[in-house]
Amino acid sequence: MILTLVVWVYMYGRRLTFIFSSGLDPKQMTPPELARLSPPQVSNPSDNLKNLFELPTVFYVVVLYIYVTNQVDAAYLWATWGFFLFRALHSAVHCTFNFVPLRFALYVISAGALWFTVLRAALAAFFTVR
Repeated sequence: MILTLVVWVYMYGRRLTFIFSSGLDPKQMTPPELARLSPPQVSNPSDNLKNLFELPTVFYVVVLYIYVTNQVDAAYLWATWGFFLFRALHSAVHCTFNFVPLRFALYVISAGALWFTVLRAALAAFFTVR
């Protein structure tokens, strides 16, 4: 959640600087027009913020689930910290120089760590003897 806050603050810093420095007319402040006029250094942080409400929401749920069900172990810790680290790196790339091949690689690694966590938790839930 801290990553989302950091990207949100960064996005508004970039967006407000752009709006005030470009002298946009209030009529130009519609979402489609702002998106059309915004350079990548303004639109990329906004796109990244939207991304942080996709896979990270699955992360929040699975982390709470493994904690509440008392399943936390070294494998889950490595996978969840891996997801966070590579997701933070993905955000840093996306919000700055946005080299897409690197960003994609970071995304794939983070997603792999997340899906490992989700599948492991699901298998444990379905195959645990009660």
